[in-house]
Formats: sequence, C-alpha cells, structure tokens
Amino acid sequence: MLNAVAADNDRDQSKPAAVEAAGQAEPPARPGGPQRQLRRELRKREAETERLRAEAVALRVRLEKAERRVKNLSQRATRLEAQEKKSDRELDELRGAVQLAATERGLPAPATPVFFITGQAKSGTSWLMRLLNAHPEILCQGEGRFFGRDYKRPDVKRMSSETLQPSSLYRALTDANYLRAWIERSVWTRDRDLDEQLAEVTRALTNHFLATSAAASGKRIVGDKTPFLGSSPVEEIAEVYPDAKVIHIIRDGRDVAVSAMHHLWKHEIDLGGGMDLRGEEAKNRDAYQANPAEYLRSGRSIFLPKRLARGAREWAQLVDQTMRKGPELLGRNYAEVRYEALLNRPERELARLLSFLGAAGDDRTVDACIEAASFERWSKGRERGQEDSTHLMRKGISGDWKNVFTDVDRRRFKAQAGRMLIELGYERDANW
Repeated sequence: MLNAVAADNDRDQSKPAAVEAAGQAEPPARPGGPQRQLRRELRKREAETERLRAEAVALRVRLEKAERRVKNLSQRATRLEAQEKKSDRELDELRGAVQLAATERGLPAPATPVFFITGQAKSGTSWLMRLLNAHPEILCQGEGRFFGRDYKRPDVKRMSSETLQPSSLYRALTDANYLRAWIERSVWTRDRDLDEQLAEVTRALTNHFLATSAAASGKRIVGDKTPFLGSSPVEEIAEVYPDAKVIHIIRDGRDVAVSAMHHLWKHEIDLGGGMDLRGEEAKNRDAYQANPAEYLRSGRSIFLPKRLARGAREWAQLVDQTMRKGPELLGRNYAEVRYEALLNRPERELARLLSFLGAAGDDRTVDACIEAASFERWSKGRERGQEDSTHLMRKGISGDWKNVFTDVDRRRFKAQAGRMLIELGYERDANW
C-alpha cells in the first residue's frame, strides 16, 4: 500500500516537468518555408533590377538627346562667334571711318579708349608695347612724351637725332608764354585757374593726336608707351587724363640697372643718341663690348658708383609711388604686370591685360601677338640669353644682374633699394 502511494506521488511530481519541457520544445518546421522566403526576396530583387535597367535605358536616351542638343548648340555658337567677329570687324572699320571723317571735318569724334604703358625705363615697356600693338584692335606706339611737366632737354640742339624731343608736350604748353598770356586774358578763360586749363589743353591735344592716329589705322583702342618722366608720373596722368587706363610694368631693379647701362652705352651723343657718358664709362663700354666674358671675369663693374646709386634710388621711389598712387587715383583703370611674369607665362598675363583694356583675348589672338613680338623676331634670330650689347633687344632674360653685379655693386644697390626688393618679393631678406 505504501509503495503504491509513493509511486503515485512520483508520477504527480513528474507531470509539471514534463509539461514545462513540452512547452519549450520547437514547433515543427513547415515544409519549404525558408525556400519560399528566398524565392520571394529573389523575385523582389529581380523586379528592382528590371526597374533600374529601364531607368538606365531612359537616361541613356535622354543623354543621347542632350549630347545631340549640345552638339547643335556648339555648332550654332561657332557660327554666332564667326558672325560676331565679322560684325566686330565691320563695326571697327565703320568706327574708324567715322572718326577719320569727323577729324577731317573738325567735328567731335566718338571717344576712343586710351591707355598708357608706364614704368621705369628698361622695365619691358617696349616689349609690352609691341605685344599690344600686334593686336588687331589696338594701336600702341611710343614714346609720345605727353606727360612730364618738368622734362626739358636744353641740350637737344647738340644732338644729331631728328626724333629726340626737347621736352614733353605738357612742358611745351606750360612754357608757351603766348598761350599762357592768352588763357590769362581771354574772356573765355581768364576767370578760371591757369594750371587747370593748361592740363585741359594737354588732354585735348593728347586725345587729338592719339584718336586721329587710331582712326587712320582702323583700330579702336589706342595707347602710348610712357616711361617715367619727372617726379610724379602717375599723378600727372591722373590729373591730365583721369579716364585713361594705365598699365604699370615692374621689373627687378637690378636687371633694370644693367639694361639701362647698356642702353646708355649705345645712345651716347657721339653715337647719335641723347646720353652723355663720362670718359670712364665710355672706356668701360669699349672694353666690355670687345670681350664681355673677360670683362666680367676681371671683376670690374660696368657702373660708376654715383650712377648706380642714383638709378637704384630712383627705381625704388618711382615704383613705390606708382604702386601706391595708381590704385588711389585711377581705381579700376590701373593695372600692374611683372616683367618676370610676362616672361614666364606670357599667354596668361597678356590675356589678363587684354581683358583689362576691353580687347579680345582668345587663344589664337594672344598667340599671334606673342609671336609677333617675340625676342627671336625682333633680335634678328637670336634666342633669349644670347647677348648683343649694341642691340635694343640685348638679352631678353631675367636675373642677368647676378652675372654682372660685383660685391660692391650689391652693397650700393642694397643701400638705396634693398627694402623695395623685399617688398616686391624679389628677395626674402637683405642677405643676397
């Protein structure tokens, strides 16, 4: 009996465990469940792929249409560009004819855009003049010497040159006693400031000479190479011709000094030029031109001390003054270009200057200007770096001062213009 009760108790205690175990068991898997899920996912992805393929086809069709449209627009733009150039040429010819006719009849002519190339002499003004003059829209010559109120050459009668001017136009007018007396006494002018009216007369004559030449050439923009004359060149331009554009070309003053010395050598009065050389300078010239390499190896300077110091001081003062006063007085009508930048990247710098002047600056035109004004063309076949001390296009490189300056030359130039070399970025410090 007791054994039967114990057995019943054991059965009762084992029931909950069995029930709990049964509750935790995994339900039987449905036949094919994971496979159906995979097939559904596969069909979904196939549908998405078809949709993307259809979109790609549609995009390809749209792209082909867009490419055809771009091609058509490009062809149309080419035709329009050709028509525009033809119209510009016809307009320039018509404008030139109108200006010339107005000038011949003494009538007011349409305004001609005017600019001036300025900078210290031997900074590349002639090269820049040729680059711009080669442009089909631009007439650029020089030196007209319109400005330089203080410039006068009383010794001009000693010279055999028939083109060297005895003074600037501005000085000629301010020194014209009968003109001054007329302005001071005329009913039309006597109540106004004399100097102001002399500046206006200078402007009127300058404009007349430039515009008349531009009209005769058929070009619509005109400029003059105007190297620094006097103590305040850019201020005079702003006073006399405030709406003119000015391009200031800047070159390392040491290279300017070397180039200027060679220029003096070949323009001595005895050679038909306008420069007075001291006896020692003439001897230096003859010795250098006889054997340049031997002269430089000897350690002799090509400069007299006072001439080098004066040239360095003048370069630093006038370049600094023009860089400060140009933007202040002329605003957007003032632009700068470095000789070295024009030498190293002529396409970019010339295109920038043409844009400044309002002239066409497409690649073909820029390349043609550069070729027309190339050193090789103007030096009769020499390459840059090949020196001819007697030629206007002497060497055509930057940094030549390193081959010429003696240690004493370096110290003399540094004393007068060392700070300016650093400010312009030609040197980092005074240790050169």
